[in-house]
Amino acid sequence: MTRHKSKRGFTLVEIMIVVVIIGLLAAMAIPTFVAVRQNSRSKTVLNNLRQISSSAQQYMLENAVTQCVYTDLIGTSTDNLMHNVSPVAGEDYTGMTIMLSATQLSISANTFGTVTFAQ
Repeated sequence: MTRHKSKRGFTLVEIMIVVVIIGLLAAMAIPTFVAVRQNSRSKTVLNNLRQISSSAQQYMLENAVTQCVYTDLIGTSTDNLMHNVSPVAGEDYTGMTIMLSATQLSISANTFGTVTFAQ
């Protein structure tokens, strides 16, 4: 009986090459993922502010005022214009002031500064 030595399996060099290739692919993919995630969060915050802006304009028209705060807009009853907006990037909507001028609506808060929407 003769025994044949099996040559199956991977060498250390082959495994190291695969690990390096996976590392390079991860190094290219992770920064892209972070940028896409940040872009998505920014767009979600902007969309939340547009929703708040729309509710504020409706509130101001119904109550004949030119300024309101976030707490005037939210709630679960039917007389409130919207439900509480969930933060996605650590922003805080509760301390917002919304002001309406002749051509624009400005939303101010400490967490994101002032955002202006043209009418």
